[in-house]
Amino acid sequence: MDSELINSIEGKKRELDRHRPLNASILRKLEEEFSLAWTYNSNAIEGNTLTLQETELVINAGITVGGKTVNEHLEAINHVKGIDFLRNIVKSRTDITEENIKEMHKIILSSIDDEEAGNYRTTNVRIVGANHIPPQSMKIPRLMKEFIEWYYENERKLSISEMASELHYKFVMIHPFIDGNGRVARLLMNLYLMRNGYPPAIILKVDRKRYYRVLNEANIGRKEGLEKFIGRAIERSLILYLNSIEPNASEDKMFISLKDAAIICEYSQEYLSLLARQGKIAAVKINRNWMTTKEAIEEYTQVHGRNDTGSF
Repeated sequence: MDSELINSIEGKKRELDRHRPLNASILRKLEEEFSLAWTYNSNAIEGNTLTLQETELVINAGITVGGKTVNEHLEAINHVKGIDFLRNIVKSRTDITEENIKEMHKIILSSIDDEEAGNYRTTNVRIVGANHIPPQSMKIPRLMKEFIEWYYENERKLSISEMASELHYKFVMIHPFIDGNGRVARLLMNLYLMRNGYPPAIILKVDRKRYYRVLNEANIGRKEGLEKFIGRAIERSLILYLNSIEPNASEDKMFISLKDAAIICEYSQEYLSLLARQGKIAAVKINRNWMTTKEAIEEYTQVHGRNDTGSF
């Protein structure tokens, strides 16, 4: 992973740690907001058609949404239970094991496919739209055992961000379950992050095409795109946490739209959008809109100089 991105992530993590212990009410609100956003986006990536608002009604009010399938409701309910399971693992300081990975899957598919829930697949599968054919089912037990062994052998050799990306990628490539692999991969990645004091990284539905593209690129040996993609998701969550726990932050650190940012600097909104997408300025995507800070723009200007024309 790019060292500049790793340094940015680790710097924000140190800043978050400086505020610990976090205010209980603020932390509770953040966890509720992240659970909702994480559940909505992870399910939507897999084709669930519940909107963010409908997902909130299902998981917080127990309301049945007309026109949606029973399974779509269950996917939302089960995913929140999966998040609760992760939090219990973190609280109890339980290790990452095959058993708790299987339990994640069992929760995700509960009442949807109880026969397969929590069990490795016994048939061969293909991933629609992917340039990777998952291994034969007979190899799954051995590969998962090796996967866990690899994790413990390399846990201290990689940065937190790099390990999160590798755990996600290696698990998806094994594709150990008949269904629900993507959701479990994201749960597993976030379990690792949460065990190390990071907020969960949320892969957004609006980034679905890019998500699949960088996974396919990784399959042919180009992992840089996936690492950067995961790293930016981790950084975005850290930014959101920091912005919530620093209500009295200076004006330079407050988030503004790229439209407003373009007014206070020499760059166009389109160029700022390019810089945000490329990760050249600290920015966070909220829904479909990129947000940045005056501080981030000033940092970019100091590095690249005011002679940067802002052209493509």
